[in-house]
Formats: sequence, C-alpha cells, structure tokens
Amino acid sequence: MRATVKDVAKLAGVSPKTVSNVINGVVFVRPETRAKVEQALSELDYVPNLSARGLRNGRSGMIGLALPDLLRPYSAEITHLVVELAHERGWGVQIEQTAAEPDREYDLLSKARSHQIDGLILNPVNLDDSAVMSAGPLPPVVLIGDVDQDVVSQVCIDNVSAARDMTQHLVDQGYRRIAAVGTPEVPNRTGRVGGSTDSAGTAAARLRVIGYREVLTAAGCYDPALEIGLDRWSPEGAATVVGQYLEQHEPPDAIFCFTDTIASGALSALWSAGISVPERCAVAGFDNILESRYTVPPLTTVDFDRRLFVASALDLLAERMSDPAATPRRIVVPHRLVTRASTTR
Repeated sequence: MRATVKDVAKLAGVSPKTVSNVINGVVFVRPETRAKVEQALSELDYVPNLSARGLRNGRSGMIGLALPDLLRPYSAEITHLVVELAHERGWGVQIEQTAAEPDREYDLLSKARSHQIDGLILNPVNLDDSAVMSAGPLPPVVLIGDVDQDVVSQVCIDNVSAARDMTQHLVDQGYRRIAAVGTPEVPNRTGRVGGSTDSAGTAAARLRVIGYREVLTAAGCYDPALEIGLDRWSPEGAATVVGQYLEQHEPPDAIFCFTDTIASGALSALWSAGISVPERCAVAGFDNILESRYTVPPLTTVDFDRRLFVASALDLLAERMSDPAATPRRIVVPHRLVTRASTTR
C-alpha cells in the first residue's frame, strides 16, 4: 500500500503538519527536523498523491519557469539550478521559452490562474512588452532579471554598478578606447547600428550602458562611436557586428561585451581578423558562465552567486504562494569581478 503522510509522521516522530511543510517547501522547518522527515520519506518510499493534494489545498506541486532563450548557456545554468532547488522543496518545474513574446507569458499566467501551476518565475527582457504589466490580477509571480518595476517581487543584480566596475577595471588597466558590444541597438543618421544615446533596447542593455558611459565620461574618454549595438545577444550576432566594425575601423584598446556569450563571438571576430587578445585588444564579458574560463584566453567577466540568485527567487515565490497579497520585495544579489587573462596586459 502507498505510504501516507501519517505513516511518515509516525516514523519520523513528528506531526503530519510538519511532514506536509517539508514536502511542500513553503514553511520553514528546522534542518534537523527536515532531515528526520526526509529520512522517513526515503525509508517508506513515499510518493505524494498530487491529485489529492491539489483537491485539499488548491495546489498542483508544479511551478513554471519562463526564460527568453533556452539555447544560451546562461539560461541552461539558471534552469538547472531552478529544477534542482525546486526539487528540494518538493516542486516540479514546467519550463517554457518565451522568446520575449508576451503571448507566451499570457499563456503561463493563465495556467497559474487555473491552478495548473502554483506560481511562475519569469524573466522578461523588456517591461513594456511583458504580460505582467497588462494581464490584470496576477497569480504568484516572481521576476528575475533587469526590468525596473514594483508590481511583483523580483531578484536582480545591480547592472549599473556591475558595468561601472568592469569599465573601471579596464580603465585602471590603462585602456582608453573601450568599445561596448550589446548596447541598445538604435540606427543613427548614417544607418549604422550603435553610437546613439537613445534608450531603445533590452532592460539589461539600457542599464549596463549607463555604468559604461559614466566611467568613460569621468575618465574623459567616452566615444559614442565605440558603442556597437546588437539586435539579439548571441555569439553569431556579436561575431558579425564586431567583424564588420573591424573591417572599417582600427581595433579598440578593449571591448566590454554585455554577456559572455557576446564575448565568445567577439573573440572569434578578433581571431579571424588576426588581432591578438589582450595584446592588441582586451575583451571582458558579463555573467561568468562555465565556458568563460575555457575561452582562449580565459575571459574576465562579472560574476554573481547564481545559486543564491535562484534560491532567493524560490523563497520569494513561496512567500507569494502563501500570501498573494504580501507587499512585493526586491532582492539584489551582490556581484564581483573575475579577472582573467583576456584583460591582463
């Protein structure tokens, strides 16, 4: 016969309520108590009756995760951590790629409203395009990433400060003609992409370019012609635009790429042009994806604790699931620079 919550509680020497709290992962349980319950769950080979649970508390035991582009390494790392840490709370995860399309966000929000999923972690690239701002009353939703809002709880990093720190690192290394790749893509009068102070582009692009410009302006070496825009943050896109730039201009002293994925494309374009890194042009990235330490040369980048980032998002989602009327909170996860050979003279 299937073991019940009462069976687990008896073996662990706790109340059925405590067992439910461990299984659901919403209420804090002391580590030593949790360990006893988890041991009992394992010994009894307990399998939760999700349909019965849903009838009792209106929950499915599933959450949703929606990311713009699952093809990229950063998304893979975030997805891996969400699945692993959600599993520790007894939650399953439904994964969706939104491709920055509001209709897909609306679909997930509808599933949450109809209790097919209990809550949603969403990563919109632009707030104006996100269903969160126009979908009416929201189910439990937490945002991760860079959009600036106070409608729902959110986990983010300080993009302006991180970009400022990386640009300052390049200036301190003696670089002056510092290009940025991934800036808001705005055609100027000549039709060339980049070199504009307009605010179009993704939320991350708009924030990171602020820190970049602040440092270079203070150092007296800001040149808007060194901003290279991208319509999509991908290695192939970066390789193309950086290659085109190098065909028409002298290489800059350094290139600050707004993601490590962009940096891999920039490194490829520099290699194809016969430009050595960092001797003729330094390269820095953002995100510290696993592959960044294995590029040639290893990539200097902005890092942050992704496990803390994801755990904080799940904590906020648990809060929203327990109390949908709770005041939204924002958690800012600290960042740091990881300096490697790609920027070392």
